[in-house]
Amino acid sequence: MQRYFLKNNQFQEQHVTISGDDAHHIVRVMRMSEGNQVICCNEKGDSALCEIQNISGNEVRLSIVEWLSEQKELPIAVTIVNGLPKGDKLELIIQKGTELGATMFVPFIAARSIVKWDEKKGKKKIERWNKISKEAAEQSHRTVVPQVVDPVNMQQLLHLSKSYDYKIVAYEEEAKAGETTKLHATLSNMNKGESLLVVIGPEGGLTDKEVSILSENDFILCGFGPRILRAETAPLYVLAAVSYQTEMMR
Repeated sequence: MQRYFLKNNQFQEQHVTISGDDAHHIVRVMRMSEGNQVICCNEKGDSALCEIQNISGNEVRLSIVEWLSEQKELPIAVTIVNGLPKGDKLELIIQKGTELGATMFVPFIAARSIVKWDEKKGKKKIERWNKISKEAAEQSHRTVVPQVVDPVNMQQLLHLSKSYDYKIVAYEEEAKAGETTKLHATLSNMNKGESLLVVIGPEGGLTDKEVSILSENDFILCGFGPRILRAETAPLYVLAAVSYQTEMMR
């Protein structure tokens, strides 16, 4: 069933009003009419089964049939911090990472990032990335849309990290050395409702200085298996590991 993520103020008692792009999608793309049903999600992560009552111009009015009890989100909140990669790799990370349950995406301006962040063009990129996140959340039947925020530098990343329960870094030297236990141990120790910050470098990896700074600020250096993963593969690996450990094994 088609799903739409709406602002809280679009919900009024037992009715929901949809306009703009979502209304266009309902009317012009999905070709829906009165009596058709969709799922509407608010900003708090609540979802409701709704039925279309009236379509007027570019506005759709629906009645709430029932509020749903859905368990679609990971038990822990996972934020992916990714060194800015080249091309459209970050779009892939956001799309697939949303499907796998990430809560937030934070682009990281790392020393070896090939792409240089352009503030003038940045706003449009952020808007596009958030649109990709929203569409992926709808497709995968999430109840929350992961947020994509402005890129951060090292100082901003350290400040952000203070609010997280656990912090790990994907470090290929640990993988090369055969380290296989720290990721498992970290995920095994986590409880429902806690938060995890995962830092992954760009194509060239993190520098020794960056790794040292992160380690000094209580980040755990982890190998992600015995193979060296690409910058766009590592986030998906860790999200799959989180899901297996916290959803499938409990």
